[in-house]
Amino acid sequence: MAKPRHVPERRCVACGQRAPKRDLVRIVRTPQGTVHADSTGKSSGRGAYLCRSTDCWDKGVRRGSLERNLQVTISPRDREVLLDYFRQWVASAALVEG
Repeated sequence: MAKPRHVPERRCVACGQRAPKRDLVRIVRTPQGTVHADSTGKSSGRGAYLCRSTDCWDKGVRRGSLERNLQVTISPRDREVLLDYFRQWVASAALVEG
């Protein structure tokens, strides 16, 4: 009998809920200090995860959960890039689900 495959889990930095790694979005602080969404999950740098909830993205990006976890001050430009990524990601997910 085959062993069940291990599914890595991560915790959303905004709500604290644990979920499979693939269901969350990794946000990474690069060694250069920039912050961006990591769609592959393999970029080098310190990472933090957010779930699909709009509330979590609001809390994470606008209210500072990401900044605390990534130990960096997110620039206004990087903040807008993250929010644009989320809007596009949610729109594409809605098209796939709907």
